[in-house]
Amino acid sequence: MRPAEPLQPIAPAERILALDVLRGFALLGIVLMNIEAFVGPLNQALAGVNPALRGADRVVDALVYILVQGKFYTLFSLLFGMGFAVMAQRAEAAGRRFGLLYLRRSLALLVIGLCHALLVWSGDILVSYALLSLLLPAFGEAPRRWLPWLAAAVYLCAPALVMALGALGSLMQAVPSASAHWQQQMAQAGEAVQQMDQAQRQAFGSGSYAQATAQRLRDFGATLQGLLVNGPSIFGMFLLGAWFVRSGAIVQPAQSARLFAWLRWAALPAGLGLMLASYALSPWMDPSRLDLRSSSAFSLALLANALMCLGYLAWVLRAGERLRWLAPAGRMALSNYLLQSLVCTGIFYGYGLGWFERLPRVWQVPFALVLFALQALASSWWLRHFRFGPMEWLWRSVTYLRLPPLRR
Repeated sequence: MRPAEPLQPIAPAERILALDVLRGFALLGIVLMNIEAFVGPLNQALAGVNPALRGADRVVDALVYILVQGKFYTLFSLLFGMGFAVMAQRAEAAGRRFGLLYLRRSLALLVIGLCHALLVWSGDILVSYALLSLLLPAFGEAPRRWLPWLAAAVYLCAPALVMALGALGSLMQAVPSASAHWQQQMAQAGEAVQQMDQAQRQAFGSGSYAQATAQRLRDFGATLQGLLVNGPSIFGMFLLGAWFVRSGAIVQPAQSARLFAWLRWAALPAGLGLMLASYALSPWMDPSRLDLRSSSAFSLALLANALMCLGYLAWVLRAGERLRWLAPAGRMALSNYLLQSLVCTGIFYGYGLGWFERLPRVWQVPFALVLFALQALASSWWLRHFRFGPMEWLWRSVTYLRLPPLRR
């Protein structure tokens, strides 16, 4: 009996081009989404359209909120699930169990995410991915036909929870004996958010690196609390991404032409409609308000994120070779994601160039586009000389407990 082949990092020639193109596209969306949170307080960037903005700044903020915000971390979640399924398939083909290897992979990502969140930028998503990824092996043997339904059920837990909280808020305000106390609690919650915004302004806008790091540590607790809502939506997309690989849809999209046509012409318009409805209900998620109207707006946005993300995926696959130039950036997605944080905090934070809250909203989008274009060019140059991005090489080294060759 032939011994099982050892698992090794996937060779460049064996990579799935569509996944790299999608990662590059998602990386573009991530920088368009995150740039507002680099330039100013993180909370304001996550709460919808800033009511203080006027003119062109407000138009740009609204367009980014409707078309970009929330859609691309959802797409990255989908791609993370695809990566898990690809690893599982390769392990099965090699006749090897990959539980321990996958655990090392997740723990290595957790360490990278913690360093990013505490030493570089509070808006890190890697810690959430790493923690939630530990649950994925439990679904590795789930029947393939179950995965879309499991994904939908898990994802819908997030809007269901938000709607339940909104219903509770409206009920509390309708009861005279409880209304005053509820309003007081909401006012305190809004004041706490304002205090956090001010603390971020002081620490990131004019503070030293040590002060900024102390603030990132405080922000990290809020990030973990956010997993109550973000966790189900992220993990639901993990499961759906695994289905896309196990069904063969992402590897041979031509055989799933009807599925992708439906995503392009039904899911995307439906998601856009839900997002516009959310915007009409409440374009700004006021932290001092919790009722059915605000929770409905947030829940509609969560549903829109999933549908629009899937529509974007289908259109990118339809474009095919025309978007091949995104693949090098996608092959180095982890390195580029971390580099975006290093560059932007170095430019905008007080311990860097100190441009915090100085770049108008309307100019943030061109800045992000130029930054991504430079990353795409740099990634193409790097991969002509090296097999992996620097952080990808490190991640693989820890995962496989061997140093794969870096230079070509």
